[in-house]
Parts: sequence; structure tokens; C-alpha cells
Amino acid sequence: MSHVALPLPYVDLDVEEAFHTVARAASLLIEAVAVLVVAFGSIEAFVRLLGLASRPHAAHGARKEIWRRFATWLLLGLEFELAADIISSVISPTWMDIGQLGAIAVIRTFLNYFLERDIENAERARAA
Repeated sequence: MSHVALPLPYVDLDVEEAFHTVARAASLLIEAVAVLVVAFGSIEAFVRLLGLASRPHAAHGARKEIWRRFATWLLLGLEFELAADIISSVISPTWMDIGQLGAIAVIRTFLNYFLERDIENAERARAA
């Protein structure tokens, strides 16, 4: 059986390499933003909890409010991580890498969904 080589569109390797470099840098930058967002939210929640602990008669609602704000920061961090994963999937060379990124994206999306649902339920309960 003879194999026929089909001509592939010409892609300048320098342009492709530059694209991969820019995509990796963008993904890394977005992941750094996600880390900063989660770190900031964690520090804010910790400081607010310390303030709450210093008050002897803190209301349960105050703890819930701290949790809601912290959950919002986590949700935002997950969104940034998902964006970084999407960019990374563009430059992933193997199906295994793409599959792993897909699994991570699905897990983060489910976390995001349930966290957002919990925040909305807490908001509704607070408003009632």
C-alpha cells in the first residue's frame, strides 16, 4: 500500500513559536492573578475573623457575611484559573494533556457552580 503525502498549509514556525510563547505567558499571568485574588480573599477573611473573634458577642450573621465575601473571592479565583486552563489547552500538544485540562475545567466548573449556588442561597436567606 502506498502512502500519499498531502500538502499541509505552510505555517511559519517562528510565528507558531511566538504564539505559543505569548499563550504560555498569558496563561501564567492569569494564573498569577488567580493566586493573588485567592490570597487577598484569604487574608481579608482571616483579618475579618480575627476582628470578629475580638468581639465577645459577635452575631452568627457576621460570620456568614465573612464566608460570603470569602466565597466570592474564591469564585473569582476559580474563574481566572478556568481562563488560564482554556488558554493552556490551545497550546497543549497531546490528547492526554487536553484530557487532563478538560477534567480540571469540569471540576472547577462544578466547584464554581455549587459555590455560586451557595452564595445565592445565603443571599436569599439573608434578604428574607
